[in-house]
Amino acid sequence: MSRSIEREIRIEAAPEVVYEVVSSPEHLREWWPDEADYKAVPGSAGTIGFRQDDGTMTVGFTVLEAEPPRRFAFRWDYDGETATVRNSVLVTFDLVPDAGGTLLRFAETGFDEAGKSDELFADHTSGWDYFLPRIAPYVARLVARP
Repeated sequence: MSRSIEREIRIEAAPEVVYEVVSSPEHLREWWPDEADYKAVPGSAGTIGFRQDDGTMTVGFTVLEAEPPRRFAFRWDYDGETATVRNSVLVTFDLVPDAGGTLLRFAETGFDEAGKSDELFADHTSGWDYFLPRIAPYVARLVARP
């Protein structure tokens, strides 16, 4: 069995709104990283950064798919290498219309194919467990603004 992280979250907003929240740097900074610099177009290379006590940890990634309002996907870039199936993991946000809202299906896959450590898998699992639940409350505040 291949290690993967999969979550589903129901969000009370249209897929068009949720897509912007999971794909645009301006919105990402409100629920996930402290810094985000990229264009939400396939092939775009970018970075996200997390402030830590000893500075900012910056991680690169490459956007693979940007299909509003259905799917946003990227691969992490490790060690300055071009992201491939053999050296990186894949993050996908799939958005499904659901009774006036959106079902967000999140997955991070490819840990085994890329030879990633149990430590990285555990770190990403706990990270997503912390950050993903922040999406729905952020969207609720966003759609409630006059």
